[in-house]
Amino acid sequence: MNEVHVLSEMDHPNIVRLFEFYDEPKYYCLVQEVCSGGELFDAIISAGKFKESTAQVLIKRLVSCINYCHSKGIVHRDLKPENILLEPDMDFDKMKIIDFGTAVPFNSKDKKKALNEVLGTPFYIAPEVLAANYTEKCDIWSIGVITFMLLSGKAPFFGKDDAAIFAMVRKGKFEFASANWKMVT
Repeated sequence: MNEVHVLSEMDHPNIVRLFEFYDEPKYYCLVQEVCSGGELFDAIISAGKFKESTAQVLIKRLVSCINYCHSKGIVHRDLKPENILLEPDMDFDKMKIIDFGTAVPFNSKDKKKALNEVLGTPFYIAPEVLAANYTEKCDIWSIGVITFMLLSGKAPFFGKDDAAIFAMVRKGKFEFASANWKMVT
């Protein structure tokens, strides 16, 4: 399923709208709505971290949006702050999810048919994706990582390279130092 097909089926205020699509001989051209406030990733870098009340607005919108995608039978598979665009006024109610290039259809009623393609961005990838046996719930893991980043200003899992990051994700251990608590899953 390609991004054009996925976006043409979506009608949610927090998913970037696709207006036109042109299939040129050497490339595709997607005409989408303008989101001029930049990426959430840049906002996190700039702010360091956000207040819980501010993060709550964005996460509520993000969960609503992903619930909509899942209800349509679509798994995003690459949720990350770089794929969340903001408006200049930083009103998180207006955020937009972009980049459905790795999105695929999924039937949540068919428990026997798990997804098995290992893809995504290392910092945000779920352990079950690394095990090549996952469902649409992989998007929920990514939302958890984004929540952590909004509240702490850093990624919960890190390393010097992808292999080290994947090892940390598989362990599932992280520390939230500013709140003086540790979480071991």
